[in-house]
Amino acid sequence: MTATNPAADPGARGDRPGRTMSGEMAEQPAVLRRILDEGAPRIRETAERIAARNPRFVLLTARGTSDNAALYAKYLLEIRLGRPCGLTSMSTTTAYQARQDLTDCLVIAVSQSGGSPDLVASTRAAREAGAVTLAVTNNPGSPLAEAAEFHIDVLAGPEKALPATKTYTAELLSLYLLVEGLRGGGDGAGEAKALPDLAESVLARREEVRQLAARYRFAERMVITSRGYGYPTAKEAALKLMETSYIPALSYSGADLLHGPLAMVDNVSPVIAIVPDGRGGQALQPVLDRLRDRGADLVVVGPERQVADASAGFVLPTQGVPEELQPVLEILPLQLLAYEVTIARGQDPDAPRALAKVTETR
Repeated sequence: MTATNPAADPGARGDRPGRTMSGEMAEQPAVLRRILDEGAPRIRETAERIAARNPRFVLLTARGTSDNAALYAKYLLEIRLGRPCGLTSMSTTTAYQARQDLTDCLVIAVSQSGGSPDLVASTRAAREAGAVTLAVTNNPGSPLAEAAEFHIDVLAGPEKALPATKTYTAELLSLYLLVEGLRGGGDGAGEAKALPDLAESVLARREEVRQLAARYRFAERMVITSRGYGYPTAKEAALKLMETSYIPALSYSGADLLHGPLAMVDNVSPVIAIVPDGRGGQALQPVLDRLRDRGADLVVVGPERQVADASAGFVLPTQGVPEELQPVLEILPLQLLAYEVTIARGQDPDAPRALAKVTETR
């Protein structure tokens, strides 16, 4: 895999900034394999214990990158499991001390570190309010894991770079396996078995991403859009670009983009469209048509047939991959793009200004 070969990846050699983020991005195929080999049986066992409680609806609570993973889980839970699902506002509990009746509710708290006080406090409050509580973290010894009744370890290993990369894809796959376990149709590992090799092939195409980065290094803003399962990818890609390169990156559902923000699209600022190979991509087609009509500098991440009609793009190996698993692959070239744009702008993606690895919101 060229992404882990120091000769092919200068960022991994330590002779330029960003070596930590670069190395952690390259670990992702191994992390995905570890989850499928070691984590899947434990996730299924946890899912079976939760399913036996028959929760009627689900609430997800998270911040930052993990909030985008939680949004992905919301799509899974509503589409695959058929349960009503919402994203919580933690301040209702931590700032306003509101108390809800959460009987028969499953509350899933997603966090890389499991250390943010508001996540811990809201999870404790949910448990006291009668909810079944589950923490999904990269730290089984964290306060959040201790506060929840159940815990899933995403097995990503220590993550030292401030921009989260491998923990995000680990959360996605772990949440997918959880939902498949809740459905009772198996552990989902069989459907996901191709992901590690496909991720390896995507990460090996770094030079393609460098060319895109050279094209957009002077961008003053970016718009990122998708629909369905791809929408959390758009939000996560925008977050990565903003926290590493400081480029204002605005993420929209394709439907929301048409309800006003389309007016700001011009032929200067790039628009990145994540086009799932499936129903989400079909729903995005009218948006792509409108963007082309406006002369937008359109970058497509998706199937080859979609990239061919764009100004630029990155072809994803989505053939045979269920749409609900494609987000694990979609984010990879966009992580690389955030990294390469940041390097091209003379900045260090390992050390975004004003940020800390554990953000302690209350």
